[in-house]
Amino acid sequence: MSQEQKAVSACVPRSLVRKDEPATGRAVHTLTILGATGSIGKSTLDIVERNPGAFRVVALTAQTNVADLAEAAKRARAEIAVIGDSACYGELKDRLAGTGIKAAAGQAAVVAAAAEPADCVMAAIVGAAGIEPTFAAARQGRRLALANKECLVSAGDVFMSAVARWGTELLPVDSEHSAALQALHGAEPESIEQIVLTASGGPFRTWDADRLAKATPEEALRHPNWSMGAKITIDSATMMNKGLELIEAYHLFPVRADQLGVVVHPQSIVHCLVAYTDGSVIAQLSQPDMRTPIALALSWPRRMSTPTQRLDLATIGVLNFEAPDEDRFPALRLAREVLRKGGTAPAILNAANEVAVEAFLARRLDFPGIAAAVARTLEAAEGRGLVAEPQTLGDILTVDAEARLLAQSVLGS
Repeated sequence: MSQEQKAVSACVPRSLVRKDEPATGRAVHTLTILGATGSIGKSTLDIVERNPGAFRVVALTAQTNVADLAEAAKRARAEIAVIGDSACYGELKDRLAGTGIKAAAGQAAVVAAAAEPADCVMAAIVGAAGIEPTFAAARQGRRLALANKECLVSAGDVFMSAVARWGTELLPVDSEHSAALQALHGAEPESIEQIVLTASGGPFRTWDADRLAKATPEEALRHPNWSMGAKITIDSATMMNKGLELIEAYHLFPVRADQLGVVVHPQSIVHCLVAYTDGSVIAQLSQPDMRTPIALALSWPRRMSTPTQRLDLATIGVLNFEAPDEDRFPALRLAREVLRKGGTAPAILNAANEVAVEAFLARRLDFPGIAAAVARTLEAAEGRGLVAEPQTLGDILTVDAEARLLAQSVLGS
């Protein structure tokens, strides 16, 4: 996809092309949350509850957490609650009895909920399981608050072409991409020199190779700054998360792959820096609290109040930055390589990483083995001709399934 195509692929990032008229956006009154019981979903519901009367919740979905889904649906007075695991339908229906909230179950029901008319859909399902529902939400041609990485990582060109075709207003929810959107707003694409995403470095930033080899899931899940789900927290520890975010940024913003960079910033106060051709660098700063980018995605182009802790730079005192170490954290290098290859390579990377992270959490793989398994899967996939140019969502889903089987074979499971 060319820079010109990317500049107009999504309704909001296309505002990178400077215009004289003020920024406009679609008002959000009705809201659906896909992945309502996860970290992003809960933070979104917190904002909804703090703004009574501002939003009407159409649908909430979750995969297996029936208790939290039912409770959230009742608190938010949702119209529909959907559990992805069909075996949980009876329990969900019982918990919602007498509330007037419609209960549904199964993957098809999740996709149907995503397609329910709503001013905005918060796409917060983690992993490739969120691709189909997010596509369904985008097909409405309204606002899509995107927290699902896989639509951009695994299906970037296909997804962004669809977003442009359907006229979807796309707002990134990742803190780094939300920060980039703010730092880029009103800029001309040709004036952008580099977009630099920041990385906390995770819990193992200072660990040597010998210590990393003995890292446990419990240690990897102790992120120093952010409260996130298990998968994303492990990805932060390996720095795969930052590699995936580079791929996302490539599809979201009108830059080449070589204009994207990463810098380690342990405090997680600066979320992105944009360097311009005149030597200026514009950065977005805020506390590491996902309610800030979520609120922006819901209120754009305006801003809404959040209860996040305010920055006190005098108290913080020092902000540190350092180059990432791609020898100790090779996942970042792998992501750069697949970004250069393009096609289905990022989808294979993502699928293999999901399988490897699951194996690590189950103690069937050591920490360095995560990136090693991904590398071996990519090599095997290329040898089997799986790296190609996808044309449809079906192509992506087929490659994703094949890559998972290949990764499991690599792991001997």
